[in-house]
Amino acid sequence: MPDQFSARVRADFPVFERRIAGRPIAFFDGPGGSQVPRQVAEAMSDYLLMHNANTHGGFATSAETDAILTRAREAMAAFLNAPSPREVVFGQNMTTLTFALSRALGRDWGPGDEVIVTQLDHQANVAPWRLMAEDRGMTVHVLPFCTETYALDYDALAGLLSPRTRLVAVGAASNAIGTVNDVARVAAMAREAGGLCFVDAVHYAPHRLPDVQAIGCDFLACSAYKFFGPHLGILWGRTEHLERLTPYKVPPASNAAPERWETGTMNHEGIAATAATVEWIASLAPAQGGSLRDRLRSAYDAFDAHEQALFARLYAGLTAIPGVRVHGPGADGQRTATAGFVIDGVSPDAAARALGEEGVFVWNGDFYATTVCEALGLSDCGGLIRAGVAPYVSEDDVDRLVDGVRRLAGG
Repeated sequence: MPDQFSARVRADFPVFERRIAGRPIAFFDGPGGSQVPRQVAEAMSDYLLMHNANTHGGFATSAETDAILTRAREAMAAFLNAPSPREVVFGQNMTTLTFALSRALGRDWGPGDEVIVTQLDHQANVAPWRLMAEDRGMTVHVLPFCTETYALDYDALAGLLSPRTRLVAVGAASNAIGTVNDVARVAAMAREAGGLCFVDAVHYAPHRLPDVQAIGCDFLACSAYKFFGPHLGILWGRTEHLERLTPYKVPPASNAAPERWETGTMNHEGIAATAATVEWIASLAPAQGGSLRDRLRSAYDAFDAHEQALFARLYAGLTAIPGVRVHGPGADGQRTATAGFVIDGVSPDAAARALGEEGVFVWNGDFYATTVCEALGLSDCGGLIRAGVAPYVSEDDVDRLVDGVRRLAGG
């Protein structure tokens, strides 16, 4: 039952002890950043209080730091199904890592070369490639999405690809309207054309367990703070790319991958907390046997069952309200449990503030998915209201959100 699962999850989150308007907070703001369980915060605190040091020193806390970083790479390799922990790069956030990678890739490209981005993506997977292309005199093509099905136009992709295509940048899921894209298909098409594929899995990773081997991409990035962790970015890249490319770094820094991609002293406490995040997710697996990857897969199956049941309830409730329109695939379509919607006559900002006063937290705006809102004709009216279902969301939370939207719509 959904509420039994959410109760098990919520027990690890101290924030549910807070009250607004006399009730626990209903957190639907997960697409902008999830809540954090006690175990993750304790891992960060433990590192800072008991192991804090820089790396590669000849003393205990430095050696402990090295071991913690190794453990975190191993945990994230299991999370991503990466062939090697040495393919896992940590950084400030996905956006910063993508800018760094785009600069390194751009060293080898120039006029006549082409890159493809999509109309469905967050700007973090558009702007770095556009700016790099501008610097290098390259051409940028945009793959559109269908505003009726909310899916990428894969037939159009075939027409955009050419022998001059150097990279296709695509999101695994839309952070604005929840569409899950067929990134394995995109990666295969890019590879057949002789290009690389970069996947933004920031919105995907909280809802579906990434698998870089199944996708067949060359690079994939995600953010731990979207899946119950600290503010930290993760980049996966194939070994041959991480070793061949020349990142921007200071000369004394290591020339070995992945360290050559990690500029300066890293956020060690955040990396320690990221390992704890992966292990916490695995602890929610109904069956605790097998490898870390096996337990993660089992936990995500439980996540999916919970989220889909509650999203069906949310979708049905919202779509039954006159004057409310939910954008994105249907409740049973290829989507995450994220609703981007509008209320006739009520601005998204006003709606989010009113719901927030009742202890129901949602986001509003374009969420940096500017081209999505432009395509849907929502840029001039404040964008969307966005509500995301997470494992800690309960049936009561969903009902409170639907009831609040009904009142705002005048129902």
